Amino acid sequence: MRKLALIVLFLAQLTNSYAQSKNSPLQISHLTGDFYVYRTFHEYKGTKISANAMYLVTAKGVVLFDAPWDKTQFQPLLDSIKTKHHKEVIMCFATHSHEDRAGGLEFYRKKGIKTYTIKLTDEILEKNKEGRAEFVIPNDTLFTVDKYTFEVYYPGKGHAPDNIVVWFNKEKVLYGGCFIKSVEAKDLGYLGDADVKEWQKSILRAQSKFKNPKYIITGHDDWTDLTSLKHTLKLVKEYNGAKATVK
Repeated sequence: MRKLALIVLFLAQLTNSYAQSKNSPLQISHLTGDFYVYRTFHEYKGTKISANAMYLVTAKGVVLFDAPWDKTQFQPLLDSIKTKHHKEVIMCFATHSHEDRAGGLEFYRKKGIKTYTIKLTDEILEKNKEGRAEFVIPNDTLFTVDKYTFEVYYPGKGHAPDNIVVWFNKEKVLYGGCFIKSVEAKDLGYLGDADVKEWQKSILRAQSKFKNPKYIITGHDDWTDLTSLKHTLKLVKEYNGAKATVK
């Protein structure tokens, strides 16, 4: 009887822990090896929406790909990484100029973290009088940090005029940000800065360049389905087809 009671108590604690984690404003999950995906949330038009981002743990420190969408989680993310991995964040890349990607650039720059964007992103942030990165890099740049090499690549206009993706060729990890839609997405979402006609061409470039990814991280919603790039292309084609029909 005592054993059964202990089992019930353990399951209750496990359920409670899961619920707390599920409702946490910052959720970190292991992807593969030294790669981690983290999720934050933001209210948009009265609906709570999740945003995915990624970080890589190296012997030299942690490399962050995009900042939290929720400003209250800028520091907690650093604290969580320090507690979990006993390392500092040393680099941060923003994959385009929108708040859910570049919103933390100024905060992290002031923390002494090296921050990076491409020139087009920097120009947009400057025009909008928003926080900019310390370093402006060419559209297609190869980085090596410790034993990891990754490519920052600009496929062309899409969700935003300046959206970039990050590719780890050895590990076959494609970090797509908002350029790639989740398979859960029923439409292309926010298109205020999008060029959907060019997006189709840009996706084809990405598909041609990055062969057989094992992981594709989308900007929002579920990222576990490897057909997300194909799904994005489908949504883009449907949008362009409908627009052509209306004309």
